[in-house]
Amino acid sequence: MRYGFARAYAKLNLTLDVLGCRADGYHDLEMIMQSISLCDSVAVRIGCGGDVTAVSNVAHIPNDERNIAVKAARAFIAATGIDCGGVHIAMEKRIPSSAGMAGGSADGAAVLRLLNELNDNPLDDVALCEIGVGVGADIPFCLMGGTSVARAKGEDLTEIFPLCDCFFVVSKPWKGMSTKAVFTEIDSHPILRHPDTQAMISAIEDGDIRSVAENVYNVFEPVVSAEIADISTIKRLLRECGAMCAAMTGSGSSVFGMFATRKQAEHAGRVLKRRYTDTFVAKPVKSSEVRKCIWISQG
Repeated sequence: MRYGFARAYAKLNLTLDVLGCRADGYHDLEMIMQSISLCDSVAVRIGCGGDVTAVSNVAHIPNDERNIAVKAARAFIAATGIDCGGVHIAMEKRIPSSAGMAGGSADGAAVLRLLNELNDNPLDDVALCEIGVGVGADIPFCLMGGTSVARAKGEDLTEIFPLCDCFFVVSKPWKGMSTKAVFTEIDSHPILRHPDTQAMISAIEDGDIRSVAENVYNVFEPVVSAEIADISTIKRLLRECGAMCAAMTGSGSSVFGMFATRKQAEHAGRVLKRRYTDTFVAKPVKSSEVRKCIWISQG
């Protein structure tokens, strides 16, 4: 048997724009995505006999073929033809589910990276991403990490200069809204404001954190906040604690604030956690950290 361990990092959307509908029923998106230090822990064991199995510390997450980590393992085996002799996946979940933070996709990406390492790296990053996008649109970003412009369904990635040092406070409301419902709702309303993607790229490249904050915007937020009042409440609390900006990530419903100092962020985290259990303080993570498998057994 061989074992491997990796961190599966959450993501935030610094910008999220919907450019239109595609012939395949999906939407063309343009987003600037950022890995953050909030992460799940994923361990994979191969050569243990049987099929693909999974366990986690969260009771409501399925451990069967509905789990994106299990899907990723099956996709790797199907694409490579490698007989892993059984795969067992263990996940310690910290990223909340249905939060717009790619928690499931991060786990799936970690499984792909670990299976590749455990089998002596038969695939390069491009091939891993090709497998990943068939499992989930966010998996390619979760494989590559860092700071990237993501287009198409999210799989067309262009890595850009890393985001400068700052701190995030992320808080998830009690109520959520399905991704399908969010897309259906936005298709029925005109988008009155779009993020300025190029201005955000320039702000990141200049290392101007204030300008970065000024350009944070998510076109889904007006739709989701109309259904979930806590989004406005979290934004207000973050602003009152000194956040340079506050916005929803992904299709929701988590909201993040950006802070210049750890002290401000930790204070805001304490304030938000009194009302919302799923509240986290995090910082940006570079792609080199995301792509790293922490430990691989030699036996």
